Amino acid sequence: MTSVPSWANVDERRNMPPTLAVSTVILGIREGVEGGPDKLCLPLVRRIRQPHAGLWALPGGPVGARESLGQAAGRTLAETTGLRPNYLEQLYTFGDIDRSPTHRLVTIAYFALMHVDQVGATVRDENVAWFDIDDPQIARMAFDHRQIVDYALWRLRNKTEYGQIAHRLLGERFTLAALRGVYEAILGRRLDPANFRRTLNSTASIEATDEYQAGGKHRPPRLYRYVGHGPDPLQVDPLQVEPQQG
Repeated sequence: MTSVPSWANVDERRNMPPTLAVSTVILGIREGVEGGPDKLCLPLVRRIRQPHAGLWALPGGPVGARESLGQAAGRTLAETTGLRPNYLEQLYTFGDIDRSPTHRLVTIAYFALMHVDQVGATVRDENVAWFDIDDPQIARMAFDHRQIVDYALWRLRNKTEYGQIAHRLLGERFTLAALRGVYEAILGRRLDPANFRRTLNSTASIEATDEYQAGGKHRPPRLYRYVGHGPDPLQVDPLQVEPQQG
């Protein structure tokens, strides 16, 4: 993840200019098993070299000399996981002096949400895997990456609206039960269905369609869609992931 010269000793590494890197938090929803609650999850990459060899980390890497921050985020994400979200949002800059044990490292964190049908999709590599947000291994992530994940969760819980989350995690059409499952996963607690429905009725960003979910033994539930407009409350500095050359 670093570009520090291998010949540099400990003192030389600590006095070199900071290395600039990017890391990306990708969040998705994994449907509950046998009626259990839905779970927020994210892809991680296991480090194969020091520091923190063997620990799981956010996908990322150093910024190239001739690429933008957004290009670096898209490139490193594709190289490490094979994932290519259609947008990336700049989340925050993490630059504490001692966040890396070998040298000064400044990381620009990015954030994105993926549809439920994309969860679990990565390159076939034993060092790349999806984890539920409450998995104990996430508490032992490399560097300060758990702090980065917590910041992304805080942002998701406090600066979003119902329909927008559904649109990004569930797709164009969704049921109220699926939407409630998303918010229960994000908030980490159960929500009363009646109160949840009343909350939705008070927002203009969601509307009922004339479509119903197919399948099932009971009356099919109505499908809803997101119709919100205006600035995206999640976006800080949206950057499109540019297509790879070659």
